[in-house]
Amino acid sequence: WSERLIMKEIQGQSFLQNHPCYNKAASANWGRLHLPVAPNCNIQCNYCNRKYDCANENRPGVTQHVYTPQEAAAFVRKVFDARQDISVVGIAGPGDPMCDADKTLETFRLVKKDFPHVMLCLSSNGLAVPDYVNDIADLGITHVTITANAIDPEIAKNVYSMVRYEGNIYKGIDGARILLERQAESIRKLKEKNIIVKINTVVVPDVNMDHVPAIAKQAEAWGVDLMNCIAMIPVHDTVFENHRGPTSEEIDNMRQFIGHYVPQMTHCKRCRADAIGRLCEA
Repeated sequence: WSERLIMKEIQGQSFLQNHPCYNKAASANWGRLHLPVAPNCNIQCNYCNRKYDCANENRPGVTQHVYTPQEAAAFVRKVFDARQDISVVGIAGPGDPMCDADKTLETFRLVKKDFPHVMLCLSSNGLAVPDYVNDIADLGITHVTITANAIDPEIAKNVYSMVRYEGNIYKGIDGARILLERQAESIRKLKEKNIIVKINTVVVPDVNMDHVPAIAKQAEAWGVDLMNCIAMIPVHDTVFENHRGPTSEEIDNMRQFIGHYVPQMTHCKRCRADAIGRLCEA
């Protein structure tokens, strides 16, 4: 992996800048600030139950408060006045940022206006991203994460309960096909804009775990820069609430097995939508 990362640096890409999630070495000294401005989502994952008011849960989709873009920008100024170790401002929910694209993009505009040199980062399921790739590039968003849990609709239909696209609700194989096509389009278009792309894959035993190597192989073909295999956490009131998550050993073995396709992130802390600070503070 290190040789591939060095080559990216030599080629002038910003992969090895001080982004604590994309660069493990940077995570010891640099932190991130997530702004929870996007409460809505356009899909329903079978492992996801978004709660906005639980301070004790450390997982994606959780926040204590949803900000307006103006509130978020004011909060950034407050945080930056107090800390000098925040290198990146990101939006990752608590729903899907591009489902609330107007709020997400306006927040980024306000942050970039006040802090033109800060890195901007976005995390999405990819369904709506193709419609906003030009906006993403024009705003100077350098890092985008797409959560890709399958490349085969037959497998994806077991991960997602619903996909809402162009005003219609799709379920089963139809929804899965639409989502996967849009995710692939998202990644291709982002890479055409030379944006750094990470994919997150939520690993679910007996659902998509055996399929993860195929995802990694496709990620390599897409030119994805980094892959993050995340163990599914069974969450109350979800389809998978009684489904076991993978063990740490299974995740470690998976990363080793697929690492020759695409570099693997090994230091993820499963950030909340309102995470602040260094990853070691999570």
